[in-house]
Amino acid sequence: ALMLLVVFGLKAAILPLYFWLPRAYAAAPAPVAALFAIMTKVGIYAILRVYSLIFGEQAGGLVALEQPWVWWLALATLAAAGVGVMAARDLRLLVAYLVLISVGTLLAGVGMRSVEATSALLYYLIHTTLITGGLFLLAEMIGLQRGKPGTRIVKGRPLVQGNALAITFFIGAIAVVGMPPLSGALGKAMVLVAAEGTQRVWLWPLLLLASLASLIALSRAGSTLFWRSHRGSPSGSPLSRYQWFGMLWLLSAAPLLVAFAGPVSSYTQATGEQLANPQLLIETLLPDAGETP
Repeated sequence: ALMLLVVFGLKAAILPLYFWLPRAYAAAPAPVAALFAIMTKVGIYAILRVYSLIFGEQAGGLVALEQPWVWWLALATLAAAGVGVMAARDLRLLVAYLVLISVGTLLAGVGMRSVEATSALLYYLIHTTLITGGLFLLAEMIGLQRGKPGTRIVKGRPLVQGNALAITFFIGAIAVVGMPPLSGALGKAMVLVAAEGTQRVWLWPLLLLASLASLIALSRAGSTLFWRSHRGSPSGSPLSRYQWFGMLWLLSAAPLLVAFAGPVSSYTQATGEQLANPQLLIETLLPDAGETP
């Protein structure tokens, strides 16, 4: 059970196994990094599925073996990722650390081990996967227009499509930080509400401080990239509509998840209830498992 936790934790980039992720995601091309943001969540889903199905109530002495490990490592991941966000001096590296904050948030939901927490983390998982993928694409677009400075958070010449990119960056920042009225606020609120007892004492301040660190870092990056530019003619050539379409399609998840929050949360609630009762899945897949031949 613990060996599987190490394997899935490495895939999910949980502390102390996350050090490969920031530089790897920052160095990868934007479409690859966007796909990596999806693949990271596979490790989280594997932890959720395996430990609810194999190491659930029927596991005897191994029941909930992972819970204390996942819970405390999730909180440590949140704290470390918040520091990383503040220290990032490259936009793609900043987005990579935002992925780590989402990993810590999701694993905290896994560590709470309740139907409400599972429902909340599944809703937030959809949100953060699509939004961080869109931010990787947006960072690449900004870097292409800036020319030599690239995605480094330093002064540069004005951008040809600076206004459009700035507005899009503002929307993406609100979404990923978790500010109303977009889905990030709803997802984080659901995770916070799902915490019970002493869990609130640890999760609330860490998650809110990590969100504050994200807000400060993104505000600093946005002001440097779009407002504190050198004098001169705009740099870069206009971006293609295909680049805009892919990025906007991912970022559009933020308002859509709010508009359809009712049906989406109902689906995640039903999924959480099923994960809490793995016998239903066992009987569906193996209807004769309990019969004597």
